[in-house]
Amino acid sequence: MSRPTLRIWKPVIPGPGASPGRRRVTAGVGCLLSAVVLALLPLPQGADQAQAAAAEDSSVTKSGSKGTYDDFSDLKVTVHQTKGLRGQATRVTWSGGTPRGTSEGRNFLALMQCWGDDESGPDRTQCEFGLSPGVDPGNKRGVSLPAAPGEGGDPLETGTGTPTNQYGAHYVPFRPVPGQGDPTKDYTDSTYFTGGDTNAIPFLPNDGNGGGDVAFEVKSSLEQPALGCGARRTSTGEVQPCWLVAVPRGAHDPDGSNGYNGDLKSSSLSQSNWDQRILFRLDFEPVGENCDPDKPERRIIGSELGTDAITSWQSELCTSGTHRFTYTQAGEGEARQAVTAPSDSSPGLALTVDPVHAPEGAAQVVQAPVAVSGLTIGSVWMYEMSSGTVKLPVKELKLNQRLLAKVLTQSYAGSLVSNQEQIPDYLAGNPRTLGQDPEFQELNPGLEALKRNGMSPIGLVVSAENSDTARMVWDYILANSDAREFIQGEIDPWGMKVNAAYKGSVISESLDYFPKADLTPTPLDCGNGTSLSRSGLDMVPYANDMHQAAVKVRRGDMGTTFQCIRENNVPKLTGTGRPAVTDQRQFGIVDTPSAMRYQLNIAALPNADGEYVKPTDDSLLKAVAQMPDSDVAGVKAPDPANAKDGAYPLTAVVYAAASVDQAQEARQDYARAIRYAAGPGQTQGTANGQLPYGYAPLPTALRKQAENAADRLERGAPAEPSGTDSTAPDDAPNDSGGPGGGNTDGGTTAGDAAAGGASDPAAAPVASDTPQSSVSPTDPAKQNVAQSGGLTPSEVLGLIRWVLLGVLIAGGVAALAGPVMLRLSVRRSTPPGGGTG
Repeated sequence: MSRPTLRIWKPVIPGPGASPGRRRVTAGVGCLLSAVVLALLPLPQGADQAQAAAAEDSSVTKSGSKGTYDDFSDLKVTVHQTKGLRGQATRVTWSGGTPRGTSEGRNFLALMQCWGDDESGPDRTQCEFGLSPGVDPGNKRGVSLPAAPGEGGDPLETGTGTPTNQYGAHYVPFRPVPGQGDPTKDYTDSTYFTGGDTNAIPFLPNDGNGGGDVAFEVKSSLEQPALGCGARRTSTGEVQPCWLVAVPRGAHDPDGSNGYNGDLKSSSLSQSNWDQRILFRLDFEPVGENCDPDKPERRIIGSELGTDAITSWQSELCTSGTHRFTYTQAGEGEARQAVTAPSDSSPGLALTVDPVHAPEGAAQVVQAPVAVSGLTIGSVWMYEMSSGTVKLPVKELKLNQRLLAKVLTQSYAGSLVSNQEQIPDYLAGNPRTLGQDPEFQELNPGLEALKRNGMSPIGLVVSAENSDTARMVWDYILANSDAREFIQGEIDPWGMKVNAAYKGSVISESLDYFPKADLTPTPLDCGNGTSLSRSGLDMVPYANDMHQAAVKVRRGDMGTTFQCIRENNVPKLTGTGRPAVTDQRQFGIVDTPSAMRYQLNIAALPNADGEYVKPTDDSLLKAVAQMPDSDVAGVKAPDPANAKDGAYPLTAVVYAAASVDQAQEARQDYARAIRYAAGPGQTQGTANGQLPYGYAPLPTALRKQAENAADRLERGAPAEPSGTDSTAPDDAPNDSGGPGGGNTDGGTTAGDAAAGGASDPAAAPVASDTPQSSVSPTDPAKQNVAQSGGLTPSEVLGLIRWVLLGVLIAGGVAALAGPVMLRLSVRRSTPPGGGTG
C-alpha cells in the first residue's frame, strides 16, 4: 500500500540582516504551523492494528493452443493461488473459450491434480482422474484406439502404455508416488480414490460466454498420499512440485466426430486431448514432521477456532526452544477443565472463547488474546435459472435469524423426507425447502426459480462438538424477537410453523450444541420382505467438526442416506452419492478460516442495525472493538445481538489460558508461544508460521495485552512470605498494577472476574457451560492478567504527539509574545500626536 504524500509548507527563514523581532515572529509562526501540521498528521498505519503482509501474488495465467479440430488459442486459464498450498481450494477462472451452444456436452474444461518429477510436468498416469460422480463427458480413464469407430477413437493412441482389462478395453492406469502401491488394474479401480473423495472435475461447462469460475480442491499428502504433494523432496531437500492440469475440450472428439447425441465420448486423458493440456505448477507447504520428533512436547488443547492458526505456527515455534508444540482440538469446556482441574498429563495451555474461572484458592490463570475469528454460513449452491440453462453458483446470499432458526429446527420437510415422499402432517403447510420459503424469496430476489424446482440445500451441516461458538449462534438467534417467537410456536407472517419436536423447552435458552430433536422414523421398504427406518439425523447428519463441515460443503455431499438397498441380502441405508460439480447444493455453519480455505461462498447476516454484513478483517475488528468484557475483566465476550456500525455479529476472540502454577520451563515455553502468536504470528499469509486468511490480525491493544499475560505467566505464582496473611488490603497494589478491589454488594465485580471462579467442567451433551465467579479479588496471585493494561503503541504515539504539540504552541506563543508586547509598550509610550510609524 502506497503511503500518502504529505506536503509541509516551510516558512522562509529570514537572513542575518533581519531584525530580531522579525526573526522571533517568523519562528513563532513556524512553531504554530508545525503544531497545526502535527495535530492533523494521522498516526502511522498499523498503530491500532497489526498489518497483514501483502500476500505474494502467486496467480498464474496461461493460454491454450490450436488443435487438429478445435482452436484454443484464445483460451486463457488462471489459477489464482499456486504457492503456499495445503489441503484447500484454489480459484480457477477462464475466458476466451467457445461460447456454450445448445449442447452441454461440448466446449468445456476438465481439471485434475497430478504429481510429477520434473519441470516438464506429469504424464497422464500420474493424475487423479476418471472416477468422478455422474456420467459427464470425458469422465473416464478408458481410451479407444483408432480402430474403434463411433467410440471417439484416437489416432494417437497406439496401445503402448495403456494396458487392457479383462474385457480387452484399453485404459490409462493411475500410478501413485513411489512407496504408495502399484498402478491400478482397471479403469474402475478405486484403490486410491473414489467418486466420493476425488477432486477431479471432468466437466466444467462455460458460462455461455466462453468463460467460467470454479473453486478447485487441491490435496496435500495428508488428504491424498498417492499424490504426495508437500511430502516428496528433491535430493537437495526442496519440496517437489505437484501440478494442476487443465484440459480444454471443444466440439470434436479426436477422430473429428462430434461425439454421440451432442456429448463428447472420449476421455480427457486420451492422447490427442491430453496433448492440449495446460500445466500449472503447484507448490505446497512442507508436509510431515516439521519438528524434531525426539523433542519433548508441550501440549495445547482447545477451540477449533484456534486450530488453523496453531497448526500454522507450530513449525516456527519449533525453530527455537527445547520442546515441540502439539495441539489437540477439543470443546472449549474440556479445554477449560484442563486448566482448572489438571491431571499430571493435562496440556498446560488451553484455547477458549468464554473465559476460564479459576477455582477458589487456586493459582492465577492468565488469559491472553491470540486470534480474532468468527463463524459464517458457507455454501456451494449451483442455481439453474430455467431448465437447460447454465448452472451458476449463488454467490450473494442473505439469511436472517428466523431463517436460521427454521433450518436448525428441521422445520423444512426436505430435511426429514425425500422429494418423492409426502410431507409429514405436523409440517403440513410449510415449504419443503429453504428456497421455496417466501421469507427467503423476499430477502433474496433473483432466485425465483427455486420456488419451482426446489433445488436448495436440504439442511445445514453443523458440527457435533459442544462449543462456545455454538452458544454464540444461539445467542444471536434468540436475541431476535422474530426468531425467538418462531421457536416458541409463533407462526410466521407466511403461515410457516416450527417443527413441534423443538417447541417448548428444547431451545428455551442458548445451547452449546445443535440438537437433532426430530428423530421420527420413516419406514422404508428394502424389498424381499425386509425394511428399515430413517430419521432426520440420516437425512442431515452431523459433521465431526467445522473443518469437516467445510469439506462436505465444498464437495457438495453431507453424507445423506435416505434410501434402502440390500447388500448380500442385508438391508442398509444409502444415499445417491456425491453429485457432479454442476449439481452441488450444500451449506453449513463453519469457521471463517475454513470458509476461506475451501473458497466457500459466504452468506451475509444482519447485525443490530439490520445491515447485512459478511466477515472481513474490517467487520470482524469492528465487532471486537464493540465487545464488552465478560464476567472476567479483560476477556471480551462475543456480543452478536449488539454488533452494529458495520460489525459482523458472529465474531469471537480466541484466548490462550494457562495457570501460573506450572514448572518454570513449561511457563517459559508457553509464554514464548503466546508472544509468537501475538507478534510474528499476526502476519497474514499462506506460509507456515503466518496467520491464515479468515482470521483478522489482532488490534495493537490486544497484542499488548497478550504480551503482558506472557510476561505474567513467565514470572509464575508469587511467593507468599511465611507468617503473613496472603490477603492484601483493598487499597494495596496488585501484580497487574492496579489496586485490589472488594465486592460489597454480592454481585460480580471486576476484581471477582479477574480472580476467576469455580471450576468449569467439560460441557455435557445437553448441558450449558455457565461459569460462576466466587474468588476474592484481594489475592494478587489470583488476579487475572487478561485485564492487565499498559499503553499501546498508538497510545504512546498519541501522547508524544500531544506533548510535542503543547511544546510547539508554547514556543510559538513565547516567540510572538516578545515582539507583540514590545509593540504594545512602544505604542503606549508614544506621545499624543506623535508616532513611530
